[in-house]
Amino acid sequence: MKFIHAADIHLDSPLRGLSRYDGIPIEQMQGATRRSFVKMIDFACSELVDFILLAGDLYDVDWKDYNTGLFFNQQMSRLRQVNIPVFIILGNHDADSVITKQLRLPDNVIKFSWKQPETHKLETIKVAIHGQSFAKKSVTDNLSLAYPPAIPNYFNIGMLHTALDGRPNEHKPYAPCTVSDLLVHGYDYWALGHIHKREIIHENPWIVFSGNLQGRHARETGMKGCTLVTVENEQTNLRFIPVDVLRWEIVYLDVSDIEIVDEIIDKVREAVNKLMLEDIPLALRFVIEGRCTIHNELHNNLKYWLNEIRSTVMDVSLGNIWVEKVKLKTQAVRNISTQDKGPLAELSKYFRDLPKDEKELQVLLTELRFLKNAVPPDIYQGDLSSPETVCKSLNNVEELLMAQLQDESGKK
Repeated sequence: MKFIHAADIHLDSPLRGLSRYDGIPIEQMQGATRRSFVKMIDFACSELVDFILLAGDLYDVDWKDYNTGLFFNQQMSRLRQVNIPVFIILGNHDADSVITKQLRLPDNVIKFSWKQPETHKLETIKVAIHGQSFAKKSVTDNLSLAYPPAIPNYFNIGMLHTALDGRPNEHKPYAPCTVSDLLVHGYDYWALGHIHKREIIHENPWIVFSGNLQGRHARETGMKGCTLVTVENEQTNLRFIPVDVLRWEIVYLDVSDIEIVDEIIDKVREAVNKLMLEDIPLALRFVIEGRCTIHNELHNNLKYWLNEIRSTVMDVSLGNIWVEKVKLKTQAVRNISTQDKGPLAELSKYFRDLPKDEKELQVLLTELRFLKNAVPPDIYQGDLSSPETVCKSLNNVEELLMAQLQDESGKK
């Protein structure tokens, strides 16, 4: 017996971070979630799996029209032709949809109720699948507590869209539960969704986040796909199946050994040539870091060097790799000590002392609140409303100011 576990497909989700740049294949990007889903269906048909589990967030938001649902139903009909049933639970994104609930699904698709946990059996292969959908977007109850105990002499699977206690805080804490809450049911496999990074939480019995099929932005890096589960002679084996069609990566470039600013382009070329071996379209975020002599020139001519990097990537990759963002995190070689005198030393001392001076910090926060209200929302980005956030930003601000105030030789 073998089945596919997938989750967080987010069909027709917009891929964020690249559309504002010239030369980006917008249509190819926006179709990425569909194409990755088709790759998974192709694989399921070629392997003739016994069934597929979709553990929540099949859709991203409410459909703009019926095309998203029609596309999904078309793919389900392909599976019906080869007798592959599909079991679905609704996640927080699905439950928030209105149109999603109105389109009739093909008869090989079984959607679990949101009212209470249900169990569906596949008698021919002795499999029992237990699950419950979200009733609304924000589900804060521990749904797993109401799941039934395992059925004897069946391979028992639990489907749950959950944050699971202790997961990364970028995911909302929906349907929280503990590993112990899941283990107590005696199931053989828990197919989890909601966390977009693949992770095996527990083995024998298995508790697995399959991750999403397609990365959608720079926080969802690396290879994405689904999990093929094979059960034979009472042994359960897992195999990761990559199906992504566009991959996001973060490239860290250490430029501390560079003395001539043009050499940064050589570093970029070297990094891109290595990535070309992956043989998949890539969206890159460059993080350029290190204490270096070229710090001032990079920051003083920021726009020029950002576009030089973009141009280099396009040239080396022949348009198969795109730059989502370039973040400069370099530092100047020079150090201003506490014994130094003069305006720059005074400015440096101000930045060091500001986090410790609560009164001065509150004055700065007041100015920032005024600034936020005075400029358009698309210009003011980030959260600078708390002392903690401001203090974390001070080092970057100091570096930018020093780069502007010093001459190119780095002299004080």
